[in-house]
Amino acid sequence: MIISYLKIIYLRKNKTMKAIWNDQVIAESNDTKVVENNHYFPQDAIKKEFFKNSDTTSNCPWKGTASYYSIDVNGSLNKDAAWYYPDTKHAAKEIEGYVAFWKGVEVTE
Repeated sequence: MIISYLKIIYLRKNKTMKAIWNDQVIAESNDTKVVENNHYFPQDAIKKEFFKNSDTTSNCPWKGTASYYSIDVNGSLNKDAAWYYPDTKHAAKEIEGYVAFWKGVEVTE
């Protein structure tokens, strides 16, 4: 049996997208990439002062091993609310190093 991940489409979003948590913009870019309904922001678009490295990892069969950031805004910590793939598998090279969000982080135009 051959499993195809080619149905996953990378979309570039030419509108400025913002990631917001706890009423603070934590990332902003007009160069996000959308994969599986998640906007991935370039590393240089995140406001690093709000991001803390995490020891958490997870594995995706076609993207590889994800690393996580916790987000600390105004004294409130959102544990493992952002993830990225520092070294993707071949099929996901387009998002290598890009950061995506969940756990209540709002991504909006």
